[in-house]
Amino acid sequence: MFRRVLLAAAISVAFVSAASAATINYTAKLSGAREVPKTDSKGTGSFKGSLDTTSKVLTYTLTFDKLTGPATVAHLHGPAARNANAGVMVPLGDKNPTSPVTGTATLTDDQIKALQGGKVYVNVHTAANPSGEIRGQVYHARKHAAAAAKKTAS
Repeated sequence: MFRRVLLAAAISVAFVSAASAATINYTAKLSGAREVPKTDSKGTGSFKGSLDTTSKVLTYTLTFDKLTGPATVAHLHGPAARNANAGVMVPLGDKNPTSPVTGTATLTDDQIKALQGGKVYVNVHTAANPSGEIRGQVYHARKHAAAAAKKTAS
């Protein structure tokens, strides 16, 4: 009887732990118009990330196209508002990345706070635009989709 109670308690703890873990999805659209200062690049891109709040691991995919030349580096920057610049938080891929860039990064608590607060952006740098050719602010995917739908409906 005692073993059954212990087993039931252990299973309950496992379910509660698994239920408290959350995965939050993030997204960004990149363009030259979103860069600070703006560039006249015809380049486009997208960023999709998934943050496991328990392990603090961000899994991401960055795609880009139509840049002025090969990408030299790509990063997550922050904390920064949409119209401000900030230092590098996380490098995305290696030097001279090619699309798509996929990977993982373990974030600090401060980096997670910035990400959750909409204060992180992704940009892709080229030789012609060493400060960044295309950029996009990273937003919570569900909240961003809801805000876009509301804006479209107005």
